[in-house]
Amino acid sequence: MTGTRIAALGHYQPAKVLTNDELAARVDTSDEWITSRVGIRTRHVAGPTEPVDELAAHAAAKALAAAGLTPADIDLVLVATSTAIDRSPNTAARVAARLGMGSPAVMDLNVVCAGFTHALATADHAVRAGSATRALVIGADKMTDVTDWSDRTTCVLVGDGAGAAVVEACDDHEAGIGPVLWGSVPEMGNAVRIEGTPPRFAQEGQAVYRWATTQLPPIARQVCERAGITPEDLAAVVLHQANLRIIEPVARRIGAVNAVVARDVVESGNTSAASIPMALSKLVERGDVAPGAPALLFGFGGNLSYAGQVIRCP
Repeated sequence: MTGTRIAALGHYQPAKVLTNDELAARVDTSDEWITSRVGIRTRHVAGPTEPVDELAAHAAAKALAAAGLTPADIDLVLVATSTAIDRSPNTAARVAARLGMGSPAVMDLNVVCAGFTHALATADHAVRAGSATRALVIGADKMTDVTDWSDRTTCVLVGDGAGAAVVEACDDHEAGIGPVLWGSVPEMGNAVRIEGTPPRFAQEGQAVYRWATTQLPPIARQVCERAGITPEDLAAVVLHQANLRIIEPVARRIGAVNAVVARDVVESGNTSAASIPMALSKLVERGDVAPGAPALLFGFGGNLSYAGQVIRCP
């Protein structure tokens, strides 16, 4: 077996929903201002007793159940997150403990909003190389923990949640995870930040917008080329759910004229590393994309890092 595929997906969001009108009672903003600039209407907010690893474990458990697997079937756990409070145990180790796993390798990846696509590529490489047989790849972030709720330019953006994928080996002709194209723009490394004590999220929104809307489409077309398809072949486009004003024009400029475009940002806000797997899981759960259909995943954000690949939907 020299290929890999996504066997199943799962997602989880906290029960509490925060609306734009509720935010407008806290800071100088309004529903019209938020929706016109970023397209967000609601976001889910985790409570003080809901840590990142709990969100991740819920999503992982759903993905395992959808795949018909048990925690014992997993030998690698990768968690993409930038909002874990503790250095050690890492989030992946805590997820493994919550799920009662045996002895998996456990690693966190901090590539912020591009974390999930980096982690998915890492799992693909590990399974292809024979160092793992099945991997849990999770994107999980609790962005509300690192938010300045007095800053209306950032507090209106964020939400909490997690998404997970089970990656397993398969025959090469059934491979469902295409080659990754990844990189960064070091001179823009400060454009998205979570730093300080306590850590706080901040960004240069206009700089990220200009980069994403001009530089991302040709890179995404290269991702399709590496996968051996054209943008017209795509059934779905799942970009990092940062801003509807980025997602919609970028999807058009990629040329994915036949694709369903994920717009989970409207109801979930920006959930950083969780945004792509949550949006993909919801598309598959609703039946918006058929099993085996090609979907472009593309993450971008902090560092300024980016990574994308074409996958076949489970």
